[in-house]
Amino acid sequence: MQEHKPQLSYILPNLFTAASCFCGVISIISSINSNFKFAVFYIFLALVFDGLDGRVARLTNTTSKFGVEFDSLADLVAFGVAPAVLFYVSFGYEYGKIGSLITGFFIVFGAIRLARFNVTTGTYEPSVFIGLPIPTAAIVSAIYTYAFLSYEWLKPYEIVFLCLQLMLAFLMVSNIRYPSFKKMDLSKANMLKVLVLLILVFSMLYLFTLESILLIVSIYVFYGILRAAWNLLTKFKRLKKD
Repeated sequence: MQEHKPQLSYILPNLFTAASCFCGVISIISSINSNFKFAVFYIFLALVFDGLDGRVARLTNTTSKFGVEFDSLADLVAFGVAPAVLFYVSFGYEYGKIGSLITGFFIVFGAIRLARFNVTTGTYEPSVFIGLPIPTAAIVSAIYTYAFLSYEWLKPYEIVFLCLQLMLAFLMVSNIRYPSFKKMDLSKANMLKVLVLLILVFSMLYLFTLESILLIVSIYVFYGILRAAWNLLTKFKRLKKD
């Protein structure tokens, strides 16, 4: 029995990766069947499994080249193809070739983002991501799609959503830095602040679920853009002084 334990420990993280990929496939099928609420739900569920696979692999010391490649392929399905299909089936098809092009950009640029992450991991500070992570782009796309489907007063602003979807695609392959929470400082000095913040966040999610998620993901996306713009402005001012 003991001989099989190492094999099981290697299977477990890949099982979570497979679950994430499977959720992506179910999301795609749900979108095709116009079950958009379930399509969004399965993208969120895929995010949960995606967060577990790497952590389980590190805890059990079973990280592998196969796991890295499998994770990237699963991410492309769950966070590239699934939200792109959701976007196209719900809104994009109404805009003909433009909608098709934006859908294609999201998937292709998502694949490039994953490939770049795999080859550059370890070459820059672990506290940041270079470019918007594809899971984040997927969640933003999915939650905005659901918002546009849920609120009738947003219908006249569909063109804004088209621009947002295109922006998400380009942000994935940009050099804009986004904070990574994998290396959060959870020392005793910061624990109370984190606890209070989490209580406030969960309270907002309980009271205004959709609106709170929209606010949180929007802050994250535009934080990176505003930070990059501020850094460019600062550099420009320095060059002007010199």
